Amino acid sequence: MEFPLPIVFDWLRSVLWPLFRIAAMLMVMITIGGSSVPARVRLLLAVMITAAVAPILPPPPQVELFSAEGMLISAQQVLIGIAVGFVSVLVLNTFVLAGQIIGMQTSLGFASMVDPSNGQQVPLVGQFYLLLTTLLFFAVDGHLLMIKMLVASFDTLPIGQGLAPSGLEAITQFGGLMFASALTLSLSAATALLLINFSFGVMTRAAPQLNIFAIGFPITMLSGLLILWLTLGGVLPHFHSVWQSGQVLICDLLALQCEVP
Repeated sequence: MEFPLPIVFDWLRSVLWPLFRIAAMLMVMITIGGSSVPARVRLLLAVMITAAVAPILPPPPQVELFSAEGMLISAQQVLIGIAVGFVSVLVLNTFVLAGQIIGMQTSLGFASMVDPSNGQQVPLVGQFYLLLTTLLFFAVDGHLLMIKMLVASFDTLPIGQGLAPSGLEAITQFGGLMFASALTLSLSAATALLLINFSFGVMTRAAPQLNIFAIGFPITMLSGLLILWLTLGGVLPHFHSVWQSGQVLICDLLALQCEVP
């Protein structure tokens, strides 16, 4: 059984370009794109998703696959996937940054471990918030929602059309929102620890012979653990708010009409 060469190239165009977009998102996406997940697993997952959705996707443009224009289209698909996956990284790094701020303020930042996603030493409190919000991300089916929106983007952002410059600017603005949200989450803990340190200053002024370093360090750590426990209730609504902002950003990037609850 023989297949003409134009039919083979049509099939390759209908499979490879969607694969580039899907695989690029999975390469950057939180947890799935981490170094702890083997590259073969990510590739197999991208191939399976592409094989499932390729028959329902709109036909790609009739462009030579190995021409300069074809390479440009391939780069556009990779950029779209990276941008969508990077939004999930920004959402979860909001809580990593908040955990690092709290850890440094409570002296719990001395305990650190290697972050499996980037191989860097980070405070243990930041890793705790990362694990907690990662579980929340998968509990609300965030990964499935991102795959669903990416598949829907082949209708609103067809192959051959790249991201708008305003979308890339929106990603940079969302980075500023990440720092503001992390500061908002850690503000209550930082304020409580400021009051504790202020009280130690008053004690030192009233009793200069008191060894504030021997007493203040363990009390600050114990107070930090107590504050960390008391502020856990605010993580869920804060995650819901930041994840909604991330969904709105993805919808803007992919030109989707989304109704975020």
